Amino acid sequence: MKRYLARFAAVLLVVAAATGGWLYHRITTLTSEQLTKDVWMISGFGSNVGVLRTDAGTVIIDTMTFKLQGDRIATLAQKLTGKPVVLVINTHYHLDHTHGNPAFAGKARVVSTSRTLTHLLNLDAKYWEGDAAEALPTETFEQDHVIPIGGKTIRLLHPGRGHTDGDLVALFVEDRVLHAGDLLFNRFYPNVDLEAGGSVREWPHTLDRAAEYDFDKVIPGHGEVADRESISRFRAFLTDLWGQANDAARRGWSLDQALEGVQLTANSGMEVLEFPFVLRLDRDFVVRRAWEEATGKVKVYDAQPPKGDENPT
Repeated sequence: MKRYLARFAAVLLVVAAATGGWLYHRITTLTSEQLTKDVWMISGFGSNVGVLRTDAGTVIIDTMTFKLQGDRIATLAQKLTGKPVVLVINTHYHLDHTHGNPAFAGKARVVSTSRTLTHLLNLDAKYWEGDAAEALPTETFEQDHVIPIGGKTIRLLHPGRGHTDGDLVALFVEDRVLHAGDLLFNRFYPNVDLEAGGSVREWPHTLDRAAEYDFDKVIPGHGEVADRESISRFRAFLTDLWGQANDAARRGWSLDQALEGVQLTANSGMEVLEFPFVLRLDRDFVVRRAWEEATGKVKVYDAQPPKGDENPT
C-alpha cells in the first residue's frame, strides 16, 4: 500500500509540474498580427489586445488576464511600435481584459466607461486592493469620448448593453480599425454577463450603433481579425438566439425544455470557447442565458458611477 501511495504521489507531482509548465507556456506565449502601418493585434491566453502606434507613444486596448501577461504585452508592444505604452483602454471589467493592468501602473493613463469602473470596484473588488488599485481607470466617460494623441484620433463609444452594460468600442480613426472588445466574439459562442447588465435582447441594436463608425477591419474580443460581415453574422446569431429563447419563455418552457427545444439556425461554424476550471461558452450556455433574461430569472446589478466620478466629455 505504501508503495502504491508513493507511486500515486509521484504521478501527481509529475502531472502538477506538467500542468504548471503547460499553463505557464500558454500564459506567456503571445503572437502579433499587423493590420495597418500603425496597428497590430496581440493574441494569447485571454482576450485580444489592440496596439496603436502614435507619435506620443503606444496605445493598447485591454491587458489580458495576469500581470505577467501585462509585462509581456508592454514589451512586445514597444518592440512592435518602437515606443513605450502611454495609454491603456479597458473595453469592460472582465479579468481577461483588465488583470494585466498592474503592469502599467504609474506608466500609462487608464481609460474606461464609468460603468466599467463601477463593476471593477464592486464585482471584482478583491483583485483591486492594495497596489493594484493604482492601475484602475482614472479617466472615465458615460457615452462617448474622443482622445487625440500623437497625430492619431481615438473615438470611444459606449453603444449600449450587450456583453455587459459598460462595454466600449474604440475606433482608430486614421487607420480605420475598430476594436470591438467582447461585443464581438468572432465565430465563438459569447459570454453574456446578465449580472453586470448584459442583454441578449439589446445586443443586436448595440452592434448597430457600433457599426455606424467608418472602419475596414475589426479586432474582436476573441477570435481572428474580423470585418463588417463578421459583425453582421454575429448580429444574426444573437437575433436568432433571442427570438427563440424569448418564444420559449412565452410558451412557459422550463430551462430543460428550452435547452432541448430551442433549435438555433444561425450558429453554423461557431466554436466552443473554454476557460479551464472557470467557464465553458457553448450552445447550452447561451441558450440558458437568453432564457434567464427572457424569464427574468437573473437579478441584474445596477451599476451606478462612483461618487465624485468626473465625465471628461
